[in-house]
Amino acid sequence: MKPDLFLEISINQQQLNIIDNGQVLQRYAVSTAKNGAGERRGSECTPTGWHRVRAKIGAGQPLHAVFVGRRPTGEIYSAELGRQNPQRDWILTRILWLGGLEPGKNRYGDVDTAWRYIYIHGCPDELMNGRPESHGCIRMNNADVLDLFERVEAGMPVFIY
Repeated sequence: MKPDLFLEISINQQQLNIIDNGQVLQRYAVSTAKNGAGERRGSECTPTGWHRVRAKIGAGQPLHAVFVGRRPTGEIYSAELGRQNPQRDWILTRILWLGGLEPGKNRYGDVDTAWRYIYIHGCPDELMNGRPESHGCIRMNNADVLDLFERVEAGMPVFIY
């Protein structure tokens, strides 16, 4: 049975919806994994099934704040910073760290979403082009992830399919 209020992420549509009692409250564009759907550690795939928001990270940080290891670096992303560090997988603005709820599918062992460090997070806005290109996380435009962060609570269910 589906909860009344949850986040729904469609890999095929590259879309995240806030669902409340079967109604879409808000819709956002996302970018999921370029390797497609999958749960295995090291696969760089986006995990499917039921999850929860394990932690909300970054409250009070400025738009485009850069995070490494879930901690702000003090940097603010710019195109110039991006050119200086082309190898970095940018995690910006806010982080919603996901944890799997389905033992053997996306929780525990080699399929544990939390220990794979799968997040919903901001990325350089120019990377939001409607295509799956992440390393497993769910990337969002920075203004959108900021809006989403303010609308959800830790523990909120998330369904990825």
